[in-house]
Parts: sequence; structure tokens; C-alpha cells
Amino acid sequence: MKRAFLAAVAAAALSLPTLSLAAEKLVFAWTPNPQTPQVDVALAKDYFAEAGLEVEIVSFPSGREGFEALIGGQVDVAFMAEFPAAVGVLRGQDFKVVGDLARFRGSRVIGNTKAGPLASPADLAGRNIGTVLGTNVDFYLSKVLEQAGVSATVINAGPADLAPAVARRDVDAMVTFPTFYAAAKAALGDDYVELKAPGYSVHFILSANGESLRAKPEAFEAFMAALAKADADVAADPSAAQDAVLANMKGAMPKPALEAMWSEVEIGLTLDRELLDLIVEEAAWIVGKGIVKADAPSTEAVRDAFDPAPLSAAKPEAVALD
Repeated sequence: MKRAFLAAVAAAALSLPTLSLAAEKLVFAWTPNPQTPQVDVALAKDYFAEAGLEVEIVSFPSGREGFEALIGGQVDVAFMAEFPAAVGVLRGQDFKVVGDLARFRGSRVIGNTKAGPLASPADLAGRNIGTVLGTNVDFYLSKVLEQAGVSATVINAGPADLAPAVARRDVDAMVTFPTFYAAAKAALGDDYVELKAPGYSVHFILSANGESLRAKPEAFEAFMAALAKADADVAADPSAAQDAVLANMKGAMPKPALEAMWSEVEIGLTLDRELLDLIVEEAAWIVGKGIVKADAPSTEAVRDAFDPAPLSAAKPEAVALD
């Protein structure tokens, strides 16, 4: 019995790679949100500490600002949507994409029924549509219009201003970030209508500061191993993972609303060709719009902005960039 107990202890100790010396520190730009439960679970279960890491969480109002802090060296790793990474590639900035936590598959156009039907993208022809120019939602709107072969008047507005603008009929429809969907539904009430047009999924990714990654690769391997362990827990018990998310969000949304959102979110730690090809496409679109003056990068150039090593060490089957 004593030998069995010692064997069990030894097996538990091997469940996460640990750093050999004192805890290494990583500064992590992350804000509680509905789509990255692996972080919530890893924090709740002390998986980072178990891996020998001290993880300091620093919150930013947006992923773009977190990415700017990453490039500036204020943080070691940042959570964000994938679009800032496309900008970073074009600017030749020193960072690496190291993981993809989840994909939101429910991108949509939101309209006011008083502006007319919204049964297909063709209904957007000639409409005034509000969005946040130069962002991933602008990219999505461009794809919807292009694929439908129609044109519309696209008007720039802040994300918080879009729903009131649609409600007042200042614009006929809007394309905004998923976190603003509920506010739009509340503002429009019975006049709310939506069109879930395919063509774009938001990827919630992790990027590492290049210098930090080169200086402490073992710390990043431990970081990704902790998230991979949490990823398995999320898959095994989604309800408990939702509870961990809601605890960190401190009542910002009820559990039924989170469950409904997760029906459109594919959760799972990966690093694959879908993300790579999307960033290539976004980078070309950014160049075409004149947002960044550069040449559209090749797939190989964008691939150089990925580093699969930390995730490969923890979950090799999750990496499929070729």
C-alpha cells in the first residue's frame, strides 16, 4: 500500500512540467470574458502555480491595447482576437502567436426591422451600415458584401454608439463585436433582426513577446501546459468551467446567457492552418484598405510569426500548421 501511495504521488507530480528553480514570472494581459474558460479554470485550480509559474494578470480595455503592451515589453503574453496579429505581421513587430483558445462562429449583421427585411446578405444592398472601421468586424462586413455582390454605405462609429444609432434609424444595420450583441438586442427590442452570414470566425488567441519567449522558453511551455490541462477540464465538465468564468466576470452575465453564447463558440486549445490562413487574408485586406502601408505577406511570412513549440510540448496533437 505504501508503494502504491508513493507511485500515485509521483504520477501526480508529473501531471504538469515544473520549472526547476524558483517560480518564473509571466505577466499576462487578460481580462475576464466569456470565451476563454481555460484561463479561468487554470486560475481557479492553481495550475499555473502547480507548473512552477507566477502569473500576474494585467487587464486592458481591449485586445489591441493588450497587444500594444506586449509589443512594448510591458507584458510577456497577451490574449486578443487575431486581427491585431495581422497588423503586427505587417509592421514587422517582435511577437509570436502561441495558441488559439476558442473560435466564435456566430458573427452577424444586426438590423432594425423598420429598415426592411434582413433575410440574406443581398438585403444589405444600398443600406447604411455602421461598423468600427479598420477592425475585424469591418473585415467581416467587407466579406459579407463582397460575397453577396452588393454595395452599401459603410459608416464608422464606436461600438457603444452602434446599437443606439440603429435604434434611431441613423443607420439601417450594424456589424459590431460579439460582446455588444446583447446590448443591441436590448436597445432594439421588437425591432431587432439579425443575419448570421458565414465567412468569418473570431479567433481568441495568445501571443507572446518575442524577447520574453526567447529568454524563458521553459516558462512558456509551463504556461501552455497549464492551459492544456485546463482545456481538458473544460471539455470534461463545461458547466463547472462556466461557473469559473462567471465567478471572474462577477455577475456581468447570467449563466443561461453564457450557455447560449457557448453554443456559438468552439472551445479548444489549438494552433492550426485555419488561423494561419485567416491572418494571411486579413493582412492582405489591411494592405488593400491602406490601413498599413506594406506589401501583402506570403503564407510563409505569416507562418514565421507563429511559434508552435510551447503548445507542441504540452499538446502536440493540437498543432497543425502544415
